[in-house]
Amino acid sequence: MSILVFLIILALLILVHEFGHFIVAKKSGIRVDEFGLGFPPKIYSKQWGSTLYTLNAIPFGGFVKIFGEDPHSENISEEDRPTSFYYKPKWIQSMVLVAGVTFNILFAWFLISLGYGIGIPSPVDHSGFGEVKNPHLVITEVMQDSPAQKAGLKSGDYITSLSSGASNLKDKDLTPENIQNVISETKTEVKVNYVRGSDPEKSVSVTPSNSLSGGKKVIGIAMDEIGTLKLPIHLAVLEGAKTTYLLTKATAVGLFSFLRDVVLFRSDFSQVSGPIGIAGVVGEATKLGFTYIISLTALISINLAIINLLPFPALDGGRLLFVIIESVKRKPISPRFVRNANFIGFAILIILMVVVSTHDILKLF
Repeated sequence: MSILVFLIILALLILVHEFGHFIVAKKSGIRVDEFGLGFPPKIYSKQWGSTLYTLNAIPFGGFVKIFGEDPHSENISEEDRPTSFYYKPKWIQSMVLVAGVTFNILFAWFLISLGYGIGIPSPVDHSGFGEVKNPHLVITEVMQDSPAQKAGLKSGDYITSLSSGASNLKDKDLTPENIQNVISETKTEVKVNYVRGSDPEKSVSVTPSNSLSGGKKVIGIAMDEIGTLKLPIHLAVLEGAKTTYLLTKATAVGLFSFLRDVVLFRSDFSQVSGPIGIAGVVGEATKLGFTYIISLTALISINLAIINLLPFPALDGGRLLFVIIESVKRKPISPRFVRNANFIGFAILIILMVVVSTHDILKLF
């Protein structure tokens, strides 16, 4: 089930991205030869104007064929040049190229705004509009190979009580500070009662470790008091815009830091997840509820947008870089060089995906 939900999410995000390229190209007077839902083989097609709209057998995603997008100017007649991507001004080419990324960001804004409209999980110290209601103490992170992970605790679980010896925390006494104090002072183990999604309450015993935090006893979790924030539509849109901006900024900074660490040979690839790892996260989100799926989809959409903007061949950012170079040089880059660069870039991306996916599979065992 989680794989199916992940594939639906991925298909939707790809479709949104390709629709961005499609609509901006159309509005810019560029001929779009085909807009496909799914991938071939073709099931049904309908010609509408200059565009062939197709429904394809593999339903996950979509594609758009923009006339003159590849640098093969020698095959374009004088009559067709006004509707060719290749012969449009560089600023129009740039708009078409960044349209996919822009639509992914706008889609994330829509999803986050929708989440605020129906009620979305938010920390109680939320600084925006509205009041957070029905707060719970939620596990926001579980350290790798920690006692908590070995006991089966996961991000998204909310703690209903914690006890050790004579200490028993629940209700208003259940705060991150009080829990940390009980854990640090216990001489045996702590009993954690928790709820995951709509499942019945469960209980686990966890033995704290002093090897994870400089000699201080911990079980390896981060916690926050999180409740539900529901806003009227106009405030939901405003809060959605603010949250989308903050998430986009944080994602860009995080990706830049990771790439910098790669260059300096100090990156931690164990924290990188591919499609299989993301499918697992989606599976956990489906157990927690619809609003978690909305939030996760928005976050994936933002990540896809930022990654696509990287100036790497085969990505939109790489193609945009070629357009900028041509603008500066005032002459076109060799079509053969562009094709070869995009082919090599695509091959590298495929190899990277295989490596990361293999790592995801190994983590399952």
